[in-house]
Amino acid sequence: MVKFSKIIYRFRIILMGLVLIAIASYITWKIYYRVEEKKDAIKRIRERGYLLALTDRNTLNYFLYRGEPVGFQLELLESFAGTLGVPLKIIASEDISQLYRYLYYNVADVIALNLPVSSEGRRMVHYTNIFGETRLILLQRKVHTPKFIKTLEDFAVGDTVHARRNEFMSPYYRSFLKQTAKLPTLVEDPDISQEGMIRKVSEGSITYMLCPENTARVYKNYYQNLDATVVVFPLYAFAWGVNHNSDTLLMKLNDWLAEFKKSGEYKKTYLEYFANQKIVINMRSDYVTLRGDKISPYDKEIRELSLRIHWDWRLLASLVYEESNFRVGQVSSKSASGLMQLMPETAIKMGMDSIASPVQQLAAGVRYIKHLDEQLPDEITNPKDRIKFILAAYNIGIGRVLLAREKAQKYGKDPNRWDGNVEYYLLRRSKKDPYAKNDTLGDVTSDYTMEGFVDDIISRYYHYKNNIPQ
Repeated sequence: MVKFSKIIYRFRIILMGLVLIAIASYITWKIYYRVEEKKDAIKRIRERGYLLALTDRNTLNYFLYRGEPVGFQLELLESFAGTLGVPLKIIASEDISQLYRYLYYNVADVIALNLPVSSEGRRMVHYTNIFGETRLILLQRKVHTPKFIKTLEDFAVGDTVHARRNEFMSPYYRSFLKQTAKLPTLVEDPDISQEGMIRKVSEGSITYMLCPENTARVYKNYYQNLDATVVVFPLYAFAWGVNHNSDTLLMKLNDWLAEFKKSGEYKKTYLEYFANQKIVINMRSDYVTLRGDKISPYDKEIRELSLRIHWDWRLLASLVYEESNFRVGQVSSKSASGLMQLMPETAIKMGMDSIASPVQQLAAGVRYIKHLDEQLPDEITNPKDRIKFILAAYNIGIGRVLLAREKAQKYGKDPNRWDGNVEYYLLRRSKKDPYAKNDTLGDVTSDYTMEGFVDDIISRYYHYKNNIPQ
C-alpha cells in the first residue's frame, strides 16, 4: 500500500512538472509570437493599405514644381512603395525630432532622409544599408561676412554658428565644438528648414552654418555668394531609418535598395537632384512651393470657384492638373478641350465655347462637377466617397458609374462606398462583357480608362496639402 502511494505521489510530481513545462512553453511561445507579430511591419503596411513615410520639405527631398510633386526622397519612396504594391502617403515636417516621434510611436513606417549614421542614431532607429556618404562643412558668405573663416582655428568667443536641430547629427556637432575648443556658440534651430537656413546665410541674417556638403553644393549654385570650402567633419555615411520593431520592413528595404543600386537607378536619381542645374531653374520658378504657395497661374480663380462646390481648392487644382497640366489650349485625341478637358457636347451644355477664357473654362468644369454631384444618389453620404464618385464620373461618365454601383449592390458590395466596392466593379469590366453576371478575377481585359485616375488626383491632393497652406 505504501509502495503504491509512493508511485501515485511520483506520478503526480511528474504530471505537475509536465504541466509546468507546458505552461512555460505556452507563455514563451505567446511572448515570442507577439514579438514577431509586432515586428512584422510589412503585414501592418499591407493591412493598412499604404506605406506612410516621413520626410521634410525642400527643393531636394520633397516639393511641388508646377503642380507636380517631385523630389529625391519622394522618387525613392515611390519606387519602394511600388515593390510593396501599395500606395504612398507622406508626412512632411522641418522638425526632425517630430518625425522621429512619429516613427517611435509607429504612426509612420520609415524616415526617408539622408540620416547621418551615428551612435545616437542607432539608439533611435534601425538604419537601412548605407545610401551614400558626404561631409559636414561650414557654410558662410564669401564677402560681407564679419569674419571669413579659413580654418576652424579662426573661431573666437562671441562667434555664433547655426545648425539644424538633428539628434542624428549630435556626434558631428560635438566634434565641431571640440575642434574649436568650444569658443563659438552653436545654436540648433528646430523650426526652420535646411533650405530656409541656407537662404538666411546668403542674406546675411545668419553668419555661419553647419551643413552636409552634398546639400550645400546644390544650393551654392543658386546662392552664388556662399562658400563651402571649410570641412568640419570628414566622410560620414547616411541612410534611412525604421522603428526597432520593424525587422521585416528593414529586410525588405535593404533588398529593394540593393536592387535599386544594382540597376543604376539610385545613381541616376541622386545625380538628377544633387548634380543637376535644373534644380537651380526650379528654385527660380514662381511655381516651386519653397518660394511661395503657388501651384498654378490660376490659383486665385480655382480658390474662388471651389467655394461653389464646397471643395478644398487644392483638390480642384489637382483635378485641373490631371486634365491639362494647367495648360490652356489643350485638345485631346477625343476632342476634349480646355483646362478642364470637357467633351464638346458637355462644354456646350456647361456654357463653354471655343473662345472661352481660362476662367470661363474653369467655371464650366466646376458647373459640370456640380451637375454630376446632383445626379448621384443622396445615399452616398460619406464626403470622401462622394468626391471619388464625382471624380470617376467626371472621367468616364455618370452612366457608367451608376451601372457599376448597381452591379456592386447585386453582388453584395456596398453601392455607396468607393474603395473596394463600386471601384472594384469598374476595374473588373471587360470589352466583351462590361457588366458581366459572373464576378471573376481572371481573364479580364481592362479598358477602364480611369484606372488610377481617382487615386492619382487624391494622392496629388495630399501632396498639395503637405506643401500648400489652406
